[in-house]
Amino acid sequence: MISRRKLIATGLGATAVLVTAGCSRRSSAAAAWSGPGLAAASAPPAGEVRVTVTPAADATKVSPLEQVVVAVEGGTLKDVSVATGSKTVAGELDSDGHTWRTTGKLAYGKTYTVTVSAADAAGALTQHTSKFRTVKPSGVASVTFQANALTALRDGGTYGVGQPVMVNFSRPVKNRAEAEKAMLVETTPAVEGRWRWIDSRNAHWRPAKYWTSGTKISVKINLFGQDLGKGVYGGANASTNFTIGPSRIAIADASTHRMKVYLDGKMVRDIPISMGKGGTAVGANGEVISYWTRSGPHVVMTREPSHRMTSASYGIDDPENPNYYDEVITLCLRISYTGEFVHLADWNIGAHGRENTSHGCINVGPADARWFYNTFRLGDVVDVRNTPRRLGLTDGVGDWTVPWDKW
Repeated sequence: MISRRKLIATGLGATAVLVTAGCSRRSSAAAAWSGPGLAAASAPPAGEVRVTVTPAADATKVSPLEQVVVAVEGGTLKDVSVATGSKTVAGELDSDGHTWRTTGKLAYGKTYTVTVSAADAAGALTQHTSKFRTVKPSGVASVTFQANALTALRDGGTYGVGQPVMVNFSRPVKNRAEAEKAMLVETTPAVEGRWRWIDSRNAHWRPAKYWTSGTKISVKINLFGQDLGKGVYGGANASTNFTIGPSRIAIADASTHRMKVYLDGKMVRDIPISMGKGGTAVGANGEVISYWTRSGPHVVMTREPSHRMTSASYGIDDPENPNYYDEVITLCLRISYTGEFVHLADWNIGAHGRENTSHGCINVGPADARWFYNTFRLGDVVDVRNTPRRLGLTDGVGDWTVPWDKW
């Protein structure tokens, strides 16, 4: 005598799945033991195989971070396949043969077919098939690590005590709190730090005070699958690491016309300088131009053996204007996006240590300029003091201009 065997497809909580049942043959002797009340309430009736698949059949907008889980009761799993087109997703079967889980990643905007083969106690096989679809983003964001907006952060590089962690997103981030959960910073030795969003695409992380020399910093952005808002999702994960070198801090004082340089906390050089002369001018398009060097902690952003400096870059383009200039300057360390540098100014030696006559840069004599250029690196600090104009957060790496309680 031949009787029907059932494969029961069920759901699990809010993610209930499975709708397809298959039939196979089993002996009447086995059927005789499947009377009512003999099996536990949570288990399928004797001889029946129950398969549960998560995500649910026909589910849409499934996160690619979700794990596909196939479980069986009343039998064992023999084969599971999760595939889209010709690509399959890797997975593992538990040692007891009752649960299978994906170990590989899903992709965005794909329809996946889950095919399950399960066996009952007698070894008879049945098949189950279901489908689901992953979310399709309106855009996918990637990230890059920056030393500043002009220079990428070198993985494994060494930077100064003023170098924050800087992450740039290729697309605007709406769900910033969610993004931060995926942005991990670890330091050795451990130090407290915080993220701050400079704008919708740039997030910086820094401690309360300048880094301690020798600190090792590891950054991991687990971006893939993160909902960044307005249909934008995270692309590939990214990571980097860098080390903090010796402490190099220069304090440039507009009132004394001196720049004192400290290496690992010890003053090693007292340099005569000339800074921004102050006052304003009007550019070709009516813009007001200030000639004060901005006060506040600056961070070295680039080191350039030579750099063409021209007043036309900020609106003074008439050669007859007394503030006009167009020169190639050497031994330049940029400290702001608006054109402040520490650089050689051998034509202005008479003013060094006596008066401020520059258009905003920090002018230095030949020997000191060479030493400073050879000594300072990206991330080192040039703290300008005693001028009436403040450095803005976004005019260079202005992170240290923000008090910790407001960061």
